[in-house]
Amino acid sequence: MSDIASDDMGPWLSEEDLELVRRKVPMLYVDVVPVRVGENGTLEAVGLLLRARPEGTITRELVSGRVLFQETVRQALVRHLDKDLGPLALPQLPVSPVPYAIGQYFPTPGEHYLDPRQHAVSLAYVVPVAGDCSPSNDTLELSWFTPREVLTPEITGDMSEGHADLVRRALAHLGRLP
Repeated sequence: MSDIASDDMGPWLSEEDLELVRRKVPMLYVDVVPVRVGENGTLEAVGLLLRARPEGTITRELVSGRVLFQETVRQALVRHLDKDLGPLALPQLPVSPVPYAIGQYFPTPGEHYLDPRQHAVSLAYVVPVAGDCSPSNDTLELSWFTPREVLTPEITGDMSEGHADLVRRALAHLGRLP
């Protein structure tokens, strides 16, 4: 792996090297369920991104992405929340970087989450968001759903199996499964 690309986030793998690593080593990701909470801390809404995928589909997704080399999990959370929700989202990161769930994605169908590109391990977090969100990059919109709405077949059917399950697990973790 001699080709290391450099961008504003420091050294990074070239596309060719990234493909090689994806075939050999599990990749580390973070998944974030953005939420709105009331004054007394109760869950009011769950945020889902609407994205156009390269294969031409449109899906609902969590804030998600890789942890970069020499980046802490907290830094990765901040970077992905800022990238997907905008700089004024005002996320309230947990004091402890302990996830509520761990997702394992494999490139082959089975009894696990599917990611045809790679084997990946994802640390999943619930992060309250207090500010104004302005989705960017490949995000078409951010929609807020009540805990009951987010689990309807119309919404979960638009999500990957892994993200839909992580939302269910987040609601269970928060004691809000309808």
